[in-house]
Amino acid sequence: MKYCCVGNIIARTTLIAHVVRMEDIPPVSKVKLDAIDRHILEQLRDDGRITNVELARRVGISAPPCLRRVRALEQAGLIRGYHADLNGEELGYGLAVFVWIGLDSQHEDDLSAFEARMAKLPMIRECHMLTGEADFILKVVAQDWDAWQSFLTTELIAAPNVASVKTAPVLRRSKVEFGVPLDGIGEA
Repeated sequence: MKYCCVGNIIARTTLIAHVVRMEDIPPVSKVKLDAIDRHILEQLRDDGRITNVELARRVGISAPPCLRRVRALEQAGLIRGYHADLNGEELGYGLAVFVWIGLDSQHEDDLSAFEARMAKLPMIRECHMLTGEADFILKVVAQDWDAWQSFLTTELIAAPNVASVKTAPVLRRSKVEFGVPLDGIGEA
């Protein structure tokens, strides 16, 4: 019998149906991060355009070892890329909608086919598989209500294997944080 600790809860996995099996828990990064590495990640998370010289100054080391550390963090997969935060409203995409999708079949081939179809649609900015009532949640952007209605009816409702679609248009964004919190992550 295996025991699994999730947060402060320890449970016998055979008695509780919703406890994650230990085999299903993704491994914590094996990369040990010191305070400088965490500071580098924080600075790059908040300003991906920072120069190496300025980054080195902010974290308190010289430029060559700073660049080596950044490259090591990239090679370890902790930095996946650098992106510009585009202003969708100024670029003509004034509408954002969250969409819950339920599928008729949750067979792996059907899930993969749905994900592949969503990946090809540029108006879908995020696609996440869920547990619970819905199978997927999407973040969709549209230029206006007409574009959204057309996309909803031709691409989402009409998609193969889609059983249900629930939508929630965004009224206002009150918080957007990129990356993840770094407090206590990977301490050596």
